[in-house]
Amino acid sequence: MTNDQTKTQPKLKPKFYVGTVGMSVWFTEDLGETWTRPNSEYGMTNEARVWAIASHPANPDFILAGTDHGLNRWDEREKRWSHVPTAMDGLQIWALDYSPHDPNVLIAGVCPGALYRSRDGGKTWERLNVSMPVKCMYDVISRVTQVLFDPYDPDTIWASVEIDALHRSRDGGDTWTRLNNGLTTDDVHGVAVTRENGKRIVFAAVNRGIHRSEDDGETFERVEMPTPWQYTRAVAIKPKEDGTIFVTNGEGPPGSWGRLFRSKDFGRSWTELDLPAERNSTLWTISVNDFDPNLIFVCSNLGQIFRSDDGGDTWVKLKRELGEIRSAHWRPAPIYEV
Repeated sequence: MTNDQTKTQPKLKPKFYVGTVGMSVWFTEDLGETWTRPNSEYGMTNEARVWAIASHPANPDFILAGTDHGLNRWDEREKRWSHVPTAMDGLQIWALDYSPHDPNVLIAGVCPGALYRSRDGGKTWERLNVSMPVKCMYDVISRVTQVLFDPYDPDTIWASVEIDALHRSRDGGDTWTRLNNGLTTDDVHGVAVTRENGKRIVFAAVNRGIHRSEDDGETFERVEMPTPWQYTRAVAIKPKEDGTIFVTNGEGPPGSWGRLFRSKDFGRSWTELDLPAERNSTLWTISVNDFDPNLIFVCSNLGQIFRSDDGGDTWVKLKRELGEIRSAHWRPAPIYEV
């Protein structure tokens, strides 16, 4: 890259994206002080339901959003959404993840439960050979709640399913194994992976508690949290292997209160964090990024947003509330002038 090219490259700064049910995607470029939402004329209807948001640091100009009707892409430079025609058109895309090892590889999870893979950056997709029921217990239509590429092994992928336990692939998505040994129920909402002294630790956020595995998900054990309801929704690892994990809690969807817990010992014990203001519902999302390990956003199901700038020690509640939130994502993004 020449010196002239370097000068023209915009600086990267934190940008936070929130996907809602019925109000599309909101953006903030100043840590939540002000917000914008592109209107329908910018390519996505104002009334869109957005279940998943994903990006890859190798492609800072774009984010992907999973909606009720398929996949959409936001162009930071052009400031527009565009529909991406895929084999998932007409399906609800509930989960999206890029491989951290290869920006051309993505996995998407849909409702009813199924997985799709792209090997060309999202241009084409194939349905993967994994068995998930269309309907689960309580007559609920199944959905993939999270897809996670293992941060340490490029061939290992995890998928949590509501309500069909945890699925793991060890060959890049070609074949899958269903895991539920030790889970209190099969209603799994999220998955996270870290390492302790080189050993992989897997976490599953389940409707009856946070579960921990030290044998690659073959068996799980629930870890009791100091809360009257053990319902957990999201689990996230602080972006460094220091044993810090966060998990959101409430009494169900949407719930009427929410709590945030942190572990500093790789999930063996949990302490509630002190959030300002009364929470209006179950805490739903946790957003972290290794660009700034101390910057964390947490959202409640019914629109409240909390931010920590010091790794979770202290929090502020943002003034803006955004209706029903189902997805959130922060990343370093190029900020182009309009």
